[in-house]
Amino acid sequence: MTVWFVPRDAAALSVGANAVAAALEAQGEQVVRTGSRGLLWLEPLVERADSRSGIRVGWGNVQASDFASGDLTETAPNYLGVVEELDYLACQERWIYERVGITDPVDPEDYLSHGGMVGLQRALNLSPADVVTAVTASGLRGRGGAGFPTGIKWQTVAEQAAVPHKGDPIDAPRHKYICVNADEGDSGTFADRMLMEGDPFCLLEGMAIAAHAVGADRGMIYLRSEYPAAIAVMHEAIDKARDRGWLGQGIMGSTCNFDVTVRVGAGSYVCGEETAMLESLEGRRGTVRAKPPLPAIEGLFGTPTVINNVLTIASVPSILARGAEAYAALGQERSRGTQVFQLAGNIARGGIVEVAFGISAHELIFNLGQGTKSGRPLKAVQVGGPLGAYLTAESLQVPMAYEALAAEGAMLGHGGLVVFDDSVDMAEQARFAMEFCVEESCGKCTPCRIGAVRGVEVIDDLLASDTSTNAEQLLRDLCDVMTQGSLCAMGGLTPQPVLSALDQFPEDFKRSVSQSSDAVQGAVRE
Repeated sequence: MTVWFVPRDAAALSVGANAVAAALEAQGEQVVRTGSRGLLWLEPLVERADSRSGIRVGWGNVQASDFASGDLTETAPNYLGVVEELDYLACQERWIYERVGITDPVDPEDYLSHGGMVGLQRALNLSPADVVTAVTASGLRGRGGAGFPTGIKWQTVAEQAAVPHKGDPIDAPRHKYICVNADEGDSGTFADRMLMEGDPFCLLEGMAIAAHAVGADRGMIYLRSEYPAAIAVMHEAIDKARDRGWLGQGIMGSTCNFDVTVRVGAGSYVCGEETAMLESLEGRRGTVRAKPPLPAIEGLFGTPTVINNVLTIASVPSILARGAEAYAALGQERSRGTQVFQLAGNIARGGIVEVAFGISAHELIFNLGQGTKSGRPLKAVQVGGPLGAYLTAESLQVPMAYEALAAEGAMLGHGGLVVFDDSVDMAEQARFAMEFCVEESCGKCTPCRIGAVRGVEVIDDLLASDTSTNAEQLLRDLCDVMTQGSLCAMGGLTPQPVLSALDQFPEDFKRSVSQSSDAVQGAVRE
């Protein structure tokens, strides 16, 4: 029997995937709803499996009307051929996204049949210390932006004794936590959402492995409210995981007791910072905590807490299943394994690319992304979210790796690349960075809270002045204060895109008074 595969990912739903699935079902066809393969410019990407070989062929940009008219044939203009052989997919090395777009995300049997739970079973057959050793040997680093070695963080938590919640009696139950920060707020990033919507059991399996490794009994997924589909999928997956014994008491017949709950955040960008997330989880306004103590020692409710990003935790099952040595063999320098890059902005083929560290920005944007969607020359690429630096068209050969990007004054962040063509005004982008900080700062420290407000004012003065020397120097001095004095990366990194734009695109800051006034007023109206 022929089986059709239609994505239920939010990106595909936004362009009619549900209507496509309904049209197929109305014709009596068997339909499996999957995540997205990550070829977002082709969504809805519909696949059909050959009844004998199981090989999937696909069609891009499918609409429900294609079935009524009989246009979905192998001679149709949108016919893609064998999906796995598409150039965009064939070059990828998928460790995290190995099942995304292939399996039904909430079908436990489908998960098992595609290699799920192999990593957890192997971890449970090892001592907790050996699991930590394997993660350390893999070279896995935090994929949320900071790039901190995961094994070191886990080792720190493993060395701590479980304690009661802060304020509870000394004889109260003792806990350690695994907290996954799924507050994916960076512009141009969507990998966490797609993983949760497309392979939620992978995240839960990774959390269970972490719990066994450090002795945690509770897990929290801090998920942003703007992701309703991911929230629904994660809740359904958690219920099914409990039913299968993958969560709860005695996971998979072991002595590991671990359960997971989802907590929905209110959409604060600063809650992407780990201690602000903890404040929110504890029921307070999301403001950054001073360190020490580190969350690994005194985190959620005062207990030792592992805090990792979605992609970090989702890397762990494959590392345990395939081997730490195989993972560490990928990448370059201290950037080991694979990274999920997200291509967004003014790009012809936007989507997900999972490859080993070291691929160049040029290859990602021009070979896989096919350049700008507008067809105009590329002017800049922002790497690492709204607080990331800009790469010029001339600097795109830089390898996408922590050390190489740092040498260029940039950062990898969450792996997002946002492309701009030559129509962009980089002075307005610099102003946006400061304005973004004004809106999203938690307000706890003066350099961030006040510095961003002053930054917007100084940029306006700079753009409105024919003699900009004083304003430019004042802006640079202000950026230095924010970088050196802010309590967290929110204020500390805001100067990065500002100085990057100022240094690399100085011509955009030298406009006539009338031009700059019109642009500023237009930005305010928007």
